[in-house]
Amino acid sequence: MTHFDPKLTVATDLAAVDECIRERLTSEVALVSQVAEYIVGAGGKRLRPVLLLLVAGACGSVDRRAHTLAAVIEMIHTATLLHDDVVDESELRRGRQTANAVFGNAASVLVGDFLYSRAFQMMVGVGNMDVMRILADATNTIAEGEVLQLMNVGDADITQESYLQVIRFKTAKLFEAAGRIGALVAGADVETCERMGEHGMRLGTAFQLIDDVLDYSGDVSQTGKNLGDDLSEGKPTLPLLRVLECGTPAQQAVVRLAITEPGAADFSAVMAAIRDTGALEFTARAAKAEAARAAELLDGLPPSHRKQTLLELCAFAVERTS
Repeated sequence: MTHFDPKLTVATDLAAVDECIRERLTSEVALVSQVAEYIVGAGGKRLRPVLLLLVAGACGSVDRRAHTLAAVIEMIHTATLLHDDVVDESELRRGRQTANAVFGNAASVLVGDFLYSRAFQMMVGVGNMDVMRILADATNTIAEGEVLQLMNVGDADITQESYLQVIRFKTAKLFEAAGRIGALVAGADVETCERMGEHGMRLGTAFQLIDDVLDYSGDVSQTGKNLGDDLSEGKPTLPLLRVLECGTPAQQAVVRLAITEPGAADFSAVMAAIRDTGALEFTARAAKAEAARAAELLDGLPPSHRKQTLLELCAFAVERTS
């Protein structure tokens, strides 16, 4: 399962999506094209457009609209990455320097704005009000999630539910939009569109929870980011919140300090507290529950290669190492 690649199932469609992205990234302003090409060219899993293409094929068929909207989804995601890396002062993503480390913060923010606005130009071109509503709402919710996460930095008193809300807003919302739009452009009924939206939301939540696990257990050569990045930024993710819930007073004190004063954190002590409380296993179980629900939501779809790939993607979400 570690070698599973859902892109293979939709390779032809994904090539059309990539062509669409590159075609629409062009700008008379050279720096715009340069920064956009740098981050899009970095590759990545392309999970959100892949999800849209898989759902569309499983619910009916894939057409040019699906290609365009998959490109829109990826461009919105890319814009959030550009802004995220500036906010987080990140220097490494997918194993190489972030765009802000190469081109500077100002260029990253402004090109992120270009990607957002170009994505909205593209979705207007599709001419479907339901699609525009889904993507406009999703983009707004993602921005709220970013602000929620910012408010939570350094706060050791947030609840697990508050943290899960950040995930649902910041990460899972675009997965939800991809699933819902994939069903919609394939001509599925309202109930199926709702189910595919929830499928995407559950899948996106599972992916983010495993990212939280990998932040404390992954191999930098595989994850492409530095171990403990979230901790260094004072982000109270689920493994840390689990220690605060069930750790000893000493373990809780170590983690609380790490969240409230990241520079003063004793990383080895935090890792010991996470390990001894089973916090990573707890977080992985939460991810598996989300992935299992995502798989259940596919039950009503007819048998197909794309449905099978969606089921395998649910398993991959929680078994991956990068």
